[in-house]
Amino acid sequence: MVNEFVEFELTKEFRDRFQQALDERDGQFIRETLAEVNPADITALLYEFDSAESKYVLDLLSLEVRAKIINDLDSDTRKKFLAIYEPSELVEIVNQLDSDDAADILNELPIKISEGVIAGLDVEARTQVVDLLRYDENLAGGLMAKELIKARDHWTVVQCVEEIRKQAENVTKFYAVYVVDDKDKLLGRVALQKLILSDSKTIVKDIYDDDVVSVETHQEDSEVAEIMKKYDLESVPVVNSNGQLVGRITIDDVVDVITAQAEEERQIMSGISEDVEEDDTVWKNTRARLPWLLIGIFGGMLSARFMGFFEAEVAKITAIAFFVPLIQATGGNVGIQSSSLIVQSLVSPGFVDEGLWKRLSKAFSVALLNGFFLSLIVLAATSLFFDNQRLSFVVSIALFGVVLFSSFVGTVTPLILNRLGFNPALASGPFITTMSDLLGLTTYFLTIHLIL
Repeated sequence: MVNEFVEFELTKEFRDRFQQALDERDGQFIRETLAEVNPADITALLYEFDSAESKYVLDLLSLEVRAKIINDLDSDTRKKFLAIYEPSELVEIVNQLDSDDAADILNELPIKISEGVIAGLDVEARTQVVDLLRYDENLAGGLMAKELIKARDHWTVVQCVEEIRKQAENVTKFYAVYVVDDKDKLLGRVALQKLILSDSKTIVKDIYDDDVVSVETHQEDSEVAEIMKKYDLESVPVVNSNGQLVGRITIDDVVDVITAQAEEERQIMSGISEDVEEDDTVWKNTRARLPWLLIGIFGGMLSARFMGFFEAEVAKITAIAFFVPLIQATGGNVGIQSSSLIVQSLVSPGFVDEGLWKRLSKAFSVALLNGFFLSLIVLAATSLFFDNQRLSFVVSIALFGVVLFSSFVGTVTPLILNRLGFNPALASGPFITTMSDLLGLTTYFLTIHLIL
């Protein structure tokens, strides 16, 4: 049966009315209001209230909905929220979850409480969760769920269908039946469509597809995500070192991994050194942003000191200083563009290392064309607004050099970082901007010193 939920919009008026209901402990209003609201929308609503108020709301809902909402909370919020729950309440909630989600929540609890919750779980759930807790959360073993449907290769289609019926309550989403031998070694998979269309007496080994993509428990979650993206998989079986089927990973789990990776890359490229959210403490936000801001200040001080070496030139022709922002902005933009394209290609699943010289050759060709067109535009503009043809020529030459050098730095830096084992995203944002500023000023003033 498909649940139908009403469209929900969180407005200030609704929030105020809901707060009033909470203050008055109007359980009837809350139950009636949330009865047909999607659990995901209820999750978003609860972020507006403190832990005690949120718990009051959840206690009014069914256990199944309560467990889903808690599972949908972000990790930091959930840690604080679950701290007010009794172990017996946590047991009820964890028993409702898939094994992988249950393991994630237990990992977030203090060890003493986690052990108490595990002891209170159903026997099957306890066995599955304890097995998953052996793996690091960033490995396929920590990402997988134990719930799956498997069939022996010597079974008939009828037996396979009966197994599906038995497991349907535990496995809410499945896309195929995995085929194993008597030692649970993965042999292949059978699509549901093929099962339905096959004769009831057909043996599974005669219809299964042995061309199945699988991952091992020790593989990194990022590698799993790349495999599922590459082969367009909705789920992938997980095997141990002996090739035995031990679990499966669904696309829902991989989306979480991809989202986390994208968030990490975004923060690194923005110059944020820690995983922070807007509602984190002032000190945590400051600590995450300060390192790269200090690097930027250090780069700015170096730039100012470098400009001091050419004080005589600036004093002689004050218009020289007018073009410093132009040089710095262009150098920074070119560096960011070059590094972003390289970083994008490095993190792509289909990336093939073409070699340093081929990449540099291509980057140099692009920089030549960009530098040529930008220099012509600047030459025309400066000639029009400044009555100094020699200065216009110098600025254009300097800009051309800045585009070439910044493109080189933006191309090489992420490649070097990647080769050394560092995240190439470090080469974007404040780092490359500071480098390009220094390089641009050096090129600009050396050109002025040599020509003017």
